[in-house]
Amino acid sequence: MKTIGLFFIGLLQLTFIVSVMGQKTVKPAKNDTLFPAQSASLGGFVGEKLDASYQNRILAQDVNRLIEPFRNRTEDRCWQSEFWGKWFTSAVSAYRYRPEPQLKMILDKAVSGLLATQTPNGYIGNYAEDKHLEQWDIWGRKYCMLGLLAYYDLTKDKNTLLAARKLADHLIKELADKNVLIVKKGNHHGMAATSVLEPICLLYARTGDQRYLDFANEIVRQWETADGPQLISRSGVDVAKRFPKPQNWFGWEQGQKAYEMMSCYEGLLELYRLTGKSEYRETVEKTWQNILDTEINIAGSGSGVECWFGGKHLQTIHIDHYQETCVTATWIKLSQQLLRLTGEVKYADAIEQTYYNALLGSMHPDGSDWAKYSPLSGQRLLGSEQCGMGLNCCVASGPRGLFTLPLTAVMSEKDGIIVNFFVDGSFHLLTPGGKPMEVIQQTDYPVSGNISLKMVIPKEEQLKVRIRIPLWSQRSVLTINGLPVKNVIPGKFAEILRIWKSGDVISLAVDMRGRIVRMGDLPENLAIVRGPIVLTRDARLGNPHVDETISPLIDKEGFIDLETAGTNQDGIWMKYKGAFMIESHQEAGNKPVEITFCDYASAGNTHDEHSWFRVWLPQSFDPRK
Repeated sequence: MKTIGLFFIGLLQLTFIVSVMGQKTVKPAKNDTLFPAQSASLGGFVGEKLDASYQNRILAQDVNRLIEPFRNRTEDRCWQSEFWGKWFTSAVSAYRYRPEPQLKMILDKAVSGLLATQTPNGYIGNYAEDKHLEQWDIWGRKYCMLGLLAYYDLTKDKNTLLAARKLADHLIKELADKNVLIVKKGNHHGMAATSVLEPICLLYARTGDQRYLDFANEIVRQWETADGPQLISRSGVDVAKRFPKPQNWFGWEQGQKAYEMMSCYEGLLELYRLTGKSEYRETVEKTWQNILDTEINIAGSGSGVECWFGGKHLQTIHIDHYQETCVTATWIKLSQQLLRLTGEVKYADAIEQTYYNALLGSMHPDGSDWAKYSPLSGQRLLGSEQCGMGLNCCVASGPRGLFTLPLTAVMSEKDGIIVNFFVDGSFHLLTPGGKPMEVIQQTDYPVSGNISLKMVIPKEEQLKVRIRIPLWSQRSVLTINGLPVKNVIPGKFAEILRIWKSGDVISLAVDMRGRIVRMGDLPENLAIVRGPIVLTRDARLGNPHVDETISPLIDKEGFIDLETAGTNQDGIWMKYKGAFMIESHQEAGNKPVEITFCDYASAGNTHDEHSWFRVWLPQSFDPRK
């Protein structure tokens, strides 16, 4: 402990009096592969959901209520201080998507209100002075830093950057003065506290102040101590098996907390960009793949009672507090980080699965609220208020995942552009030659599998266009101005290098046949997926009862024939019907019956006693087989 204290004191001896004068932007050791669009305007169903969240969640938030705990500073255990930063970072993303003056005024007010609470020594938080560093205090400071840095990136306001630096400097000084390990503070093997790694790295990138890089390296060093979460050395261990099951589920000894773990890995990717240490990237990629293989369910999310538990193979049964929306949003954010860093198609596939199912499924239809947990069968229910703040962590987190999509659907790279997601709308980017270009997507995807991409370029230019071919699309047809493109492979980006001119049209048709997913032996369970959409039984769609045992009629290739039964009707986005067999309970068998399913995002979205739904279909056991 004495060594740790001397380390922090050494940092502080460099200088504690901060100044934005002479700051420099650090050139990263590793650059991203993909870069977001300059602007986008989305239509269709996704555009409607973005607009609903913008109007009824982002703009509707009472900012003063978020700031009030920072004025009182009496807390000793709760997490009120996270809500300002979560809402604010989602609001900045929403503003980047749709920069309206009304929202800018709210952002300005939110920043000035928070900065007015900063103490002379730099602290911004809600904890009583004798309770600093405990429970969720550092976690809340992290979200304040993230919000302030997001505002600085948006406005280049130096006072905001100065405030973020003072906040970070106060944290470093306080740890030194008290001579404590940051991994021993807060909860979940120090993961909540040490997730401050992300804004510390961002601060170094924006200031060039070596103290922040040193502090980031110290955090990672402490991870690997006996008291730390060992996020690097245990990256080869299943995320659910890294530590023994704790007696206090939400205490310090809980090492499987899903949201906090992924937040730490977001920070490690930022440190990888700064240092180029391949071990950091490999650690995150390995852990991401393990989460996908052992935890992520058919709807694209996971966690039970907010922790990893090896839940992928258990998803057909009822699970307590399943699919926390904080986990869903952070899985999307981590996957987006890896997508822009690597340009690999698997990350885009994962984001799409989660976005259309788990994320949109947890959002209230009008965008005003979010479910805290989202089962795969049962009822869709909204979460309760936390910390007397009028919202909970998931209501604050949901939009953080939602607004990642607009500027990443079509992105640029060094030699061209890349189409990650199929969303109706217009996307503005720069060509490799620095010329402005527009990509106009026309599609009702995923209602149908037809996508049209029109290129609008002021002057002919050679560039590479890469288009994601989803792994599940076994039949894909890609054309340019009506002429076919060869070697279109599922789970890869189709690459087209040519001289493009304004008016060129790329058309893509992906495979929207109903796929059967099977899990388990006794009983075997089936689910039906169409494109990226998980289809779901819903009590509103009529008999038979959602818990009736039904079996789909499957063609010789293993698909189910589905017929459209309506779109955007009665609060339901998509409905499809197909032929099923029901156990007759008689010697003579039944004839096939037609049963209607809806998309998972719409299932149960009335949030009342009539909202029963089911994804997995338990199958009858036949003693003859």
